[in-house]
Amino acid sequence: MNPPLRIDAHQHFWDPARKDYGWLTADMPSLFKPIQPADLEPFLVQHQIDGTVLVQAAPTIAETDYLLDLARKTPFVKAVVGWIDFENPDHRVHLQRWAKNPLLKSLRPMVQDIADPDWLLKPEIDWAFEALQDMDLAFDALILPVHLERLLKRLKRHPRLRVCIDHGAKPEIRHQIFEPWAEQMAQLAHETSAFCKISGLVTEAKTPWIEADLGPYLDHLHALFGPKRLIFGSDWPVLNLNGTYSGWMTLLERWTQHWSHQDRSDFFGGNAMRFYGLSLPTQP
Repeated sequence: MNPPLRIDAHQHFWDPARKDYGWLTADMPSLFKPIQPADLEPFLVQHQIDGTVLVQAAPTIAETDYLLDLARKTPFVKAVVGWIDFENPDHRVHLQRWAKNPLLKSLRPMVQDIADPDWLLKPEIDWAFEALQDMDLAFDALILPVHLERLLKRLKRHPRLRVCIDHGAKPEIRHQIFEPWAEQMAQLAHETSAFCKISGLVTEAKTPWIEADLGPYLDHLHALFGPKRLIFGSDWPVLNLNGTYSGWMTLLERWTQHWSHQDRSDFFGGNAMRFYGLSLPTQP
């Protein structure tokens, strides 16, 4: 039997010289440098990852164009999550332009960085969610726990929207705060068809973290979304702020060790392929 395909559904590339990464500053030396495909590839080979989803990290049209060009030249990148200004209906023209590019699969406004906690509910951005539905593009929700109730209301307005909650909505693991995050995630899981990415969690944990710190949050997400709606991602290289690629993989391999072969296959690759509509060649 051939091993199932594995997809890292959340990774980044960037070049600070582009000057559109406002959050990326020199006080983060492990990140404040060009991060390119050659830097990630050894980890993919080591952990038998067949492809990745490249995710935006700057709120600019130019960065999405930059990522699409990188993806075109990088065989292991199978999809791109891009950005438009949801408050600017003129940005529909970019969606129409990108519609010709099969690599663009989803959009991600950087909700976590928007000062207004009610931004997701603004009627001025309805057009963008409707456009995503009409163009069969997904929505990556980069949110914090404060946004969970707002996201639920937004998704009830757009029931056909495919959505994935990035990083489990960033629970406050370092302070071991479980509620109201846990209950609000339960509402989203039960009342919508949203997927959830198991990514970015070590960045929310204390330094140094141990597996027991993350266990209750991982187990809760598994209980809510099940192995068919959880998606594996590394959040590399942001992961390097509080962990390593191999350390994250070791944790997840151990966490899923008692799952069925099919459930592990879905989590590590199959669910990302379904959610993003990826079509990878069958392994020989």
